Amino acid sequence: MTESLKRAGLILGVLLAAVAVVFAFSLANPKPAAAQDGKPHWILELKDGSVDIELLPELAPGHVQRVIELTGRGFYNGIVFHRVIEGFMAQGGDPTGTGMGGSDLPDLKAEFNTTVHFSRGVVAAARTNDPDSANSQFFIMFADAPWLDGQYTIWGKVASGMEFVDMIAKGEPPASPDKIISAKIEYK
Repeated sequence: MTESLKRAGLILGVLLAAVAVVFAFSLANPKPAAAQDGKPHWILELKDGSVDIELLPELAPGHVQRVIELTGRGFYNGIVFHRVIEGFMAQGGDPTGTGMGGSDLPDLKAEFNTTVHFSRGVVAAARTNDPDSANSQFFIMFADAPWLDGQYTIWGKVASGMEFVDMIAKGEPPASPDKIISAKIEYK
């Protein structure tokens, strides 16, 4: 065999090996569904109907990741709305139903922004007076509240089903609190 044929065979062999490695890696590490199928949506099944909440990872990546993780664990299934103020907001996400609890994960750093305003349908992280104390609790706005802009982390917005949010039993706490029957993540 001539020297040039040997060299060409060696180059071809190296290229084929590289292609095989890339192919094997792509099979072992597929892209996450979010990257393939669009934007994440948090779907809450309530007693009156489904609420579709578009998640906003471009505003609050840490908070969106937390909601996705907890939803995957089934954390929000059966959790009540423990604080629901007519004309203001509905708060949930506390496994104790008291407003004092959270998940077993560490609290999140604030991801405040001023590009999206607190308006009807906005979903944000509930927290204590410490800006970095958000965990699993959230609230959905019934009405505009511009005084909250830049004070709480906004991580979602109701895309459909706001009429079902409006039907959540009111009270602090409600006499007979409504709950999240089930929660799931879909990509649209």
